[in-house]
Amino acid sequence: MTRLTIAALALAAMSLVGCTGTAGPILANPAAPRPSMPPPTAAPSRPADPLPVVLPRDDGPHDRLTEWWYYTGHLAADGPDGAHHFGFEFVIFRAERGTLPTTWISHLAITDETAGDFHDAQRLEVGKGVDRSPRDASGTPSGFDLSLTGADPTDPNSDERPPWEMRGSDGSDQLIAAIEEPEAASQQSPPLGLNLSLTARKPPALHDGDGWIDFGPAGGSYYYSRTSMAASGLLSLAGTTFRVKGDAWFDHQWGDFISIGAGGWDWFAINLDDGTDITLSLVRDTDGSYPIVYGTVVDAAGVSRHLESADFGVSTTDRWRSPTSGADYPAAWSIEIPGEDLTIDLRPTVAAQELDTRATSGVVYWEGSQIVMARRGGIALGGAAYVELTGYATSGLDAGAP
Repeated sequence: MTRLTIAALALAAMSLVGCTGTAGPILANPAAPRPSMPPPTAAPSRPADPLPVVLPRDDGPHDRLTEWWYYTGHLAADGPDGAHHFGFEFVIFRAERGTLPTTWISHLAITDETAGDFHDAQRLEVGKGVDRSPRDASGTPSGFDLSLTGADPTDPNSDERPPWEMRGSDGSDQLIAAIEEPEAASQQSPPLGLNLSLTARKPPALHDGDGWIDFGPAGGSYYYSRTSMAASGLLSLAGTTFRVKGDAWFDHQWGDFISIGAGGWDWFAINLDDGTDITLSLVRDTDGSYPIVYGTVVDAAGVSRHLESADFGVSTTDRWRSPTSGADYPAAWSIEIPGEDLTIDLRPTVAAQELDTRATSGVVYWEGSQIVMARRGGIALGGAAYVELTGYATSGLDAGAP
């Protein structure tokens, strides 16, 4: 899978350490010139890619240009006014560029499906202090332990709040993204936070069979997912803390790639009630073509099957225009997977699930929870899903949308 454009990672690193210049995007979606970047640090001596993915070693950080740990999920709670349902996104990005210090960015978003609201926050930090991952005497990690204490560039009070943390190994993970409630005088948006324990129900799915995605001239990426994780813990929103349970999806991706998908991409993560998990990636070029299209199906027993572009079809059935960015996004889809005898219809639980992360990653993108209506043969299935959309906000922003 290819994920969020992190256009300002290198730029942020340069500005924070006193360098000058303009960096291009790591996963580019703007239709704009990309100036030169500092040359990457020389790679350490190692065998040529692809290498075997070995877990829990490869749960940990890698000495590569680009990496991320990415969670989405669906949570439910019994609140004072009845049942409450939420979606969440929590991610940490890591970027190496030349001799610059490592740059780290984190995004957190919570969709209040019951109230129809969406809330998000972001953080940025530069340097080695984020990475506390356990390692043996040779430096080989056995998992990841990441902690961002950096501030939210859009919130002057965020440097007074506790760190955002991710840690895990071999499918047993902990997510902590706490935001203390600001004083009323400085409150610009409702406080939000997570404290979740997650446990994998299935073996990790290695995408494309061996966990290596070939991007052609753009390089390649290691990529695996834990598509079904049991989640439980606490969720805080607008001054109320809920005890929640639900499901999460985890993606880990890393490699020596900088710029792919110059037109953006659509990414789908779907969990069906019969235990089938599906991810689809459609990567666009600037001319609207799709040079990279693939997917993975994980059955109820945890067995993974790679999908080529000819194995499925995705059509847009509705659209939504953001009143903030002016972007015109797809807003509902019909997915056909003939080899699984599956038709899946998706539509967002909340239309406005757009994130403006220009202060940290340089882009505006849409990522949100979905209502799932599926059919396998003549049998109706429900489920849950997340969709990420990049590359759609550029024209609206360039046109001077607020």
